[in-house]
Amino acid sequence: MTQLTTVTVNPPWDNVFQWESKAALEVLLPNYVRTCRWFGGKAQVIRSVEIVETIPLVHVEAGSYITYIQVNYTQGQPQTYMLPLAYASGEHAARIREETSHAVVAYLQVASENEDGVLYDAVRDREFAIALLETIGQGRVSRSNAGEIVGTSTLAFGLLAGPVGESLEPRVMRAEQSNTSIVYGDRFILKLFRRFEEGVNPDLEIGLFLTEKGFGNIPAVAGAIEYRREGRDPATLALLQGFVPNRGDAWQYTLDSLGEYFRAGVGGSEIGDQGSGVGEDMLPSQQHPLDLIEEEVPIRVREAIGPYLESARLLGRRTAELHVALASDARNPDFAPEPFSGPYQQFAYHSMRGLASQAFHLLGNHLETLPEAEQAEAQIVFDRQEQISALFEPLVKWDIKAARIRCHGDYHLGQVLYTGDDFIIIDFEGEPIRSLDERRRKHSPLKDVAGMLRSFHYAAYAAMFSETARAVMDQREDLAGIEQWTDAWHLWVSAAFLKEYLAVAADAPILPRTRQELQALLDAYLLEKAIYELVYELNNRPDWVRIPLQGIMQLLKS
Repeated sequence: MTQLTTVTVNPPWDNVFQWESKAALEVLLPNYVRTCRWFGGKAQVIRSVEIVETIPLVHVEAGSYITYIQVNYTQGQPQTYMLPLAYASGEHAARIREETSHAVVAYLQVASENEDGVLYDAVRDREFAIALLETIGQGRVSRSNAGEIVGTSTLAFGLLAGPVGESLEPRVMRAEQSNTSIVYGDRFILKLFRRFEEGVNPDLEIGLFLTEKGFGNIPAVAGAIEYRREGRDPATLALLQGFVPNRGDAWQYTLDSLGEYFRAGVGGSEIGDQGSGVGEDMLPSQQHPLDLIEEEVPIRVREAIGPYLESARLLGRRTAELHVALASDARNPDFAPEPFSGPYQQFAYHSMRGLASQAFHLLGNHLETLPEAEQAEAQIVFDRQEQISALFEPLVKWDIKAARIRCHGDYHLGQVLYTGDDFIIIDFEGEPIRSLDERRRKHSPLKDVAGMLRSFHYAAYAAMFSETARAVMDQREDLAGIEQWTDAWHLWVSAAFLKEYLAVAADAPILPRTRQELQALLDAYLLEKAIYELVYELNNRPDWVRIPLQGIMQLLKS
């Protein structure tokens, strides 16, 4: 744990944002931000951190501030983050130090008052959390010399708030990542965007659009908080949505279902005495899910997969309905479908080829250090890089008749909630490493489809790794059968998802018109996603590199 330093300030406590005290606090901030899960610059060397804006939040008796800090690096562009700060002394400070010590930024000593306290992340403060909700519900404005924080609500706010006097007690969700979420009773969830970006956040923009269109499989948008400065685009500080009771995300639901699948399939406990092997009907020579959408799922696979096969179809339907809704307003320039034009095809081609070049260079540097089991397949992929990159060529050689629309942009099983009988799609923010302009760019909806198909592949192999570990521990002899059952699950679940998606999206002119164009475009996005995954795994989890490698190899065979 980082050793905290005491900053001495002249009363009142918020003089910590002034003069020498401010400079002393800024010296401490680099060590603090490195401990925060929402901080995205951990791989970079911090040169300094500056407090660039402090806005007192109105109607908070003890006082708290929305603070923006600019993180400057030795290389690369600076980044700005939102860090709300509050002060506590006495028993309150002791409780914070004991229960949420990770939220403490610094110790404060208020001179002449002989008072010691803590400066801490105000998200952990109940009064601050309630003030955020009231800022939205009552349209409050908090001002500083440079700008103002403005709350706005939608019609959904009143519908979701419930009866007057009903408890909306706040609690901070533990699963904090690039953002921080606060749940109010069982009515609302507020997402605080820690990274500051000028312009409307896609999560708010798309959420508002879909809420107004009546799309029921997202959390309804109830309001937002924006930071506004004269002559600049507003920045989204927070998004308020209806809270959707759920059983967790679709990733965990899928892993749980895969556990049952392996017990039924490999274990054979629910499929009679046919053994654990996989037949040709279960893993046919056609390895592309488009080739199987009109085929019947083999009975042994269908019985082993069980209810999840219908879940995959439902998820395909909800995904298609999402894309149809996003393409439903030709008069709104931010959402109107646009043609798959030549300039865009050139842009997409060069972007994908550039990513592939980066990935192959990285793969070449890692070939000898990869786990032995992955080296042979990695070498094959490295040797075939020109053949692999050629899969992108239809993007520039064909006149693809399709549409580009606003998409989810970072679509996978972790971005979907499972309610027990339906799916709710969340987090339209897009890939956090990309700029706001990139995340608002229109693409083929097949980009989202490819993201979900790759997520099925990841879930299948994540479950297989666990099943293989158990098989080794139990000294079972069915290790080869485990991987065959894994591939069968991935193939037939993908086909079920894709069949339902194409059936629902068929009436919307957003997909390529021919089967050849459809597969070429889908394969380009699948390859782009697998290559993106390859870069991630090489840098973070070399033992998992076989998953994107196999995804790339399957596209070569299709």
